[in-house]
Formats: sequence, C-alpha cells, structure tokens
Amino acid sequence: MPSSSRLSVLAASLSGTLLLAACSSAPTTSTSQETTAPTAPADSAATGASTSAMPTSASFGKTAEGTEIQLFTLTNQHGVKATISTYGGTLTSLLVPDKTGKLGDVILGFDNVSGYLSPAFRKSNPYFGALIGRYGNRIAKGKFTIDGKSYQVGINNNGNSLHGGKLGFDQKVWTAKPGTSADGQTLTLTYLSKDGEEGYPGSLSVTVVYTLTSDNALKIDYSATTDKATPINLTNHAYFNLALGQSKDVLAHEVTIPADRYTVVDAQLIPTGELKPVVGTPFDFRTPHAIGARIAQVPGGYDHNWALNTTTGQHSAATVYEPSTGRTMEVTTDQPGVQFYTGNFLDGSLTGKNGVVYGKHAGFCLETQHFPDSPNQAKFPSTILKPGETYHTTTSYTFGVRQ
Repeated sequence: MPSSSRLSVLAASLSGTLLLAACSSAPTTSTSQETTAPTAPADSAATGASTSAMPTSASFGKTAEGTEIQLFTLTNQHGVKATISTYGGTLTSLLVPDKTGKLGDVILGFDNVSGYLSPAFRKSNPYFGALIGRYGNRIAKGKFTIDGKSYQVGINNNGNSLHGGKLGFDQKVWTAKPGTSADGQTLTLTYLSKDGEEGYPGSLSVTVVYTLTSDNALKIDYSATTDKATPINLTNHAYFNLALGQSKDVLAHEVTIPADRYTVVDAQLIPTGELKPVVGTPFDFRTPHAIGARIAQVPGGYDHNWALNTTTGQHSAATVYEPSTGRTMEVTTDQPGVQFYTGNFLDGSLTGKNGVVYGKHAGFCLETQHFPDSPNQAKFPSTILKPGETYHTTTSYTFGVRQ
C-alpha cells in the first residue's frame, strides 16, 4: 500500500474498540487446484495489450445537461479489461478469464451513461459500480455532531442518509487523467466536494486511482483532505456476478469472510451498536458457504457489515468462488469492515449489458468500509477527518481461477 497518513485517530480507535472474539478463522483445504496467477485467454496475443500503453477512451454519452461523459478502458498484458466512466467514477465492466481462459464480464452495468440516468435506475438507485461518498452506508436520520456542532445531511433512505445523500459522489462528473505506473495502467479521478454539499462540513478534495495490475487485480486507492472536520467513508459499489450471462443470480457463489463478528442492525438497517459473534448464525462465513445456502434465514437477505478480524495493514476482506466458471475473487483492504450485500432490492426492472435482466440477487457487493453510522456510535472506529490530516485507503480485487 502506498505510504500515506490515515486518520490520526484510527490506530488508537481500532485497538481500543475492536477486541475481536478469540475464535479464529478456520483454515480450509481443497483438492481443487486454485491460482490467482495471471491466466491468459486463448486470444490474448491478438489483443496487443501492454501495461506500457496508455488507457484508451471513448464517449459514453451525455448527461441531461449535455455534459460529455468519457469511458476509459484499462488493459493488462493478459487481455483483462476494466472500463470506468467519469460519471460517478463508475466501474462499468470488468472482463476476466474463466477456467478455460475465456474472458467474461463480471460487473452489472450498462453500455451507455443513459442507463445510469434512466427513470427506472434513479427510482431503484442501486449505485451500480459507483464511487460512494462523502459517507458510504447509512447515517441515522442524517444527523451527527462534531465538536459540539450539529449537522443535518441529505435524507434519502427511510428517513436516514445513505451513501452520501440525495446527490452523492455516484452522481457527480469526475475529472479524469489516464496514466501508467509500475503496477499497470491507471485512471486518476478527482472531485472537489464543496463545503455544505449535502449538508456536510468542509471542502473535501478527493482523489481516486484505479490501477489494473499484471496479476489481474483491480486496485482502488482513495485519498482526501478537508478544511473542516467532516465524516468520510469512501468505497465502491460494484455488483459482481462471476457467472454473469450464464447464471441469473449469485446464490451458488461460495463466499468466505474472515470475521468473528458483525454489526447488528435494526429494521432500517441502522446499527444498534452491538457487535455480535457470527458463530451459530447464518452470518458465519469464516469457512466457505454458498450465498443461497442460508439466505432464507436472514430477513430481506444479506445487507450487513462484518467486523474483520484483522484491522491493520492490507488484509483479506473476503474470497469468492464460482463453481461453474472456476472464477475466484480475493478482496483485500486496510479497512476494518466490509458490507456484504446480495442485491436484495433488484427486481427485474433494469436491463443491462447484452440484454441481461437484473432480478433479485443478480449480483453481490463487497463494500470495504468503516462501520455504518460511525459518527453516532462512540464505540466504533472514528471516521472524522480533520484539517491537516490525509485520508487514505486501498482496496484490491484480485481474480484467479480454480480448475
């Protein structure tokens, strides 16, 4: 992870508040051969892909105001491709190989920005692939207090604030700069969230760098500074389906989350403040379980934050395996939590790329993060960024195959 200071209170807050249960993540064994090493598709030589080349760009359409939206394509030497839009900094597609070497898109999304602006999309507002801010996840009643001053931010979810409010970072047009690095092709996105935007204090300068590496990882680096103390919790809301186009849902995907506890929530998905042991519950993913195996035991489906066992440095947040394609995905982060969401609110009203209808559980999200409603939960790690500090976090999604 690139060296950068994070919230100055983070280390103390984590060590003081996240005393995780003694039971450790059980190791698993498999007779299958698995690798996260690069897998070249059969036609990869024909792609001419090179990490030394610059990302390409094309028009992705226009907003209702006439703003031109660009779509950038990052490619590595194995033919893996990631496309990112300047609208919302949205990851619109990600082509990775299956166990036969065939490339396939594993991201829910649309072929044109119009899909993200349609009335049906805005009504259901699933945040497909978007950068989320200023505060990812929920803040109860949209209220919090900093240094004795109360703030009210945008309400957009059952009387609460979700993913930054009514007009979050997912609906902003970001400034883009394509480039290259030692790790691979990059796209740097910047956005200035002005003081008072959605009710948040301080002008927040945000930079997000997408990097597609030679080992088939999509790395996302987030950084930000502010001129007033403000809550911040940046993440990406990509919906994955490692068998997209072959399976209408993700219920057969096998998920592992190295977490002994999860945040208990009320009927509006606001944390109660309790960190409950996962043992003996359908939230126990310390060993692999198919998403659909126990989802019926969770009212509404999975949409919860897991408190990860490791909270310092880059560590595993989740691993996913899809049996029919053999694809695997490893999520690593430096964040203390991950929101596992199983597309519970997708209802078939949206038709995406290649005419695929997105019904219930068509995709899943693994949103690395600080805990929901942290500004109102004194026992949770702090999410307050102060002037003079630099917020920085890195999350990577690494793809492989299991034969």
